Amino acid sequence: MKYLNLPILKSIDATAFQNANPYPWVNPQGFLTEDGFEKLTANMPALSLFEKSFGYARNYNQPAHDRYILEYQKDTPVPEPWQELIKEIQGKEYRHLIKKMFGTRFFKLRLYWHYTPQKCAVSPHCDSSLKLGTQLFYMNTAANWDPQWGGQTVVLDDNGKFERTSSPNFDDFDSEIVAQTMGNRSFIFGRNGNSWHGVRPITAPEGKLRQVFIVVFEDASPLLVATKRLKRLKKKIFSTNL
Repeated sequence: MKYLNLPILKSIDATAFQNANPYPWVNPQGFLTEDGFEKLTANMPALSLFEKSFGYARNYNQPAHDRYILEYQKDTPVPEPWQELIKEIQGKEYRHLIKKMFGTRFFKLRLYWHYTPQKCAVSPHCDSSLKLGTQLFYMNTAANWDPQWGGQTVVLDDNGKFERTSSPNFDDFDSEIVAQTMGNRSFIFGRNGNSWHGVRPITAPEGKLRQVFIVVFEDASPLLVATKRLKRLKKKIFSTNL
């Protein structure tokens, strides 16, 4: 079975993506094959595999991003359909798409699942400068989620008035674009100086979870890698001399 819908991958216009306002983003439908999406949503990783991430302080006095988190490692015991999808994501077709969209071959992938319960939110923020961008796969279906409960990623436009080291509220922004999440949707966006985004508080009933699979594209440019190695070396030398 194929999970990535190659015609959809190939149809994404990198120039249109880069020129989107207020920063690069695209919200395609059918990025996964219909059979693949159905199999994945029927075999979501068990909540028992996740770590709780609630109440942790964020930089710049931004509110906590409360949710359950599972980061993929080679030995993470996720169901077989997810293992098959991850092999495709690590393959040449997907990497070629990311290379085309972000204009670099120097990146590495990190994979996560986030499950978010009622009343939790993702406060407005800009991602770390170590990230090139992110793709979110929305894995809820009509059988377990009502879009009126929320869970949509919100693209926020500040027209350049906020520093990324600030803590604005949703209502402080000049405009917003709300991503569509139901029916095999995903959301790809690029990080830049004003790539503000968030998720408003979930209003789902008790026991219902917003479920997303996330692929993070981390910068792996030679200069950045060399700088990080130099920092580690300096830290090692300093600790040795204490």
